[in-house]
Amino acid sequence: MNPLLSKLQPYPFERLRQLFAGVTPNPAQRHISLGIGEPKHATPSFIQQALTDALATGLAGYPATAGEPALRQACAAWVERRYGLKLDATTQVLPVLGSREALFSLAQTVIDPTQPGATVVSPNPFYQIYEGAALLAGATPHFVPSDPARNFAPDWDSVSADVWARTQLVFVCSPGNPTGAVMPLGEWQKLFALSDQHGFVIASDECYSEIYFRDEPPLGGLEAAAKLGRGFDRLIAFTSLSKRSNVPGLRSGFVMGDAALLKQFLLYRTYHGSAMSPVVQTASIAAWGDEAHVVENRNLYRTKFAQVTPVLAEVLDVKLPDASFYLWAGVPAGWQGDDAAFAKALYEKEHVTVLPGSYLAREFNGSNPGRGRVRMALVAETAECLEAAERIARFVRQHPNKA
Repeated sequence: MNPLLSKLQPYPFERLRQLFAGVTPNPAQRHISLGIGEPKHATPSFIQQALTDALATGLAGYPATAGEPALRQACAAWVERRYGLKLDATTQVLPVLGSREALFSLAQTVIDPTQPGATVVSPNPFYQIYEGAALLAGATPHFVPSDPARNFAPDWDSVSADVWARTQLVFVCSPGNPTGAVMPLGEWQKLFALSDQHGFVIASDECYSEIYFRDEPPLGGLEAAAKLGRGFDRLIAFTSLSKRSNVPGLRSGFVMGDAALLKQFLLYRTYHGSAMSPVVQTASIAAWGDEAHVVENRNLYRTKFAQVTPVLAEVLDVKLPDASFYLWAGVPAGWQGDDAAFAKALYEKEHVTVLPGSYLAREFNGSNPGRGRVRMALVAETAECLEAAERIARFVRQHPNKA
């Protein structure tokens, strides 16, 4: 058995299941979960129809790992519309089975575990795949705390020169999970300079890029490089249809950026067996080619957050994020930073599930940057999310302090 498997930490939702074990929630309340970031808005009918129509062509053929040229062209066309960037669809775009597997696979492609102290840097708190990908690639994770005073920006300056010298890969999540923060151009400039100095690869996870609340859409990693007059050397960006188009079950996305890196990534994937089904490719072409449903979806989130956030802001330290479908809320001072106890009591009293922030982070240098916060995924319909917010507000008013 691979000994590296023993280094993996329990997934946050397994920890949540253990936290709630033995708890009997209020039977008078139906359960509302704000725990898992799984889109619940309706899948557009035209995407479903494209999937159905594609089945008529049959499934008697193996798909190419690189994807059909038409899909790669559709992805490149979307990048040009969204970011104003012209990519070579043959060399700078590669379809993947959702961003999750691609993030994991890229680490296996670029990490050289024979190098002493091979290190992967990621924000803290973070999407848990970053840590697992690093560990199973034979590298050591190094966590960079987010700074609440700077809109939860990663504190790159806290990383020592000797750590940067060992770093082979940096994960960026912008818009962030769980913070919803968008990394500004100045932070990108700093990170690019470090990459140019030390030679590490940047993996920019941008799966929440189309759910935002400002007038200007979130800055992408390739877009930032272009604005700074930099090429895409050692830079790969990841995007997905799951959140953008409400198709998490489709498992479809693509990566873009450094052509030389993508050539090696395709080689890895050829052996890894990560080819997208032809029917999924057809549905993906339809999805990437339409923006009307994306605007409609974004407006649904904007309406929802506009109603829910003020209710919670009366009792919790929370504000509208830059983007994503999460609220990253501080628990009341009377709970003494015990986010797990808060989530457990809330589940028991109000039958509402939220995710303790400490479960999404690692203790580093004596502190856990997720402690004292909870993540709320506002993925259900507005009425359900609003009911959950009202229950949370009632709970906080009745239980301002930890028992």
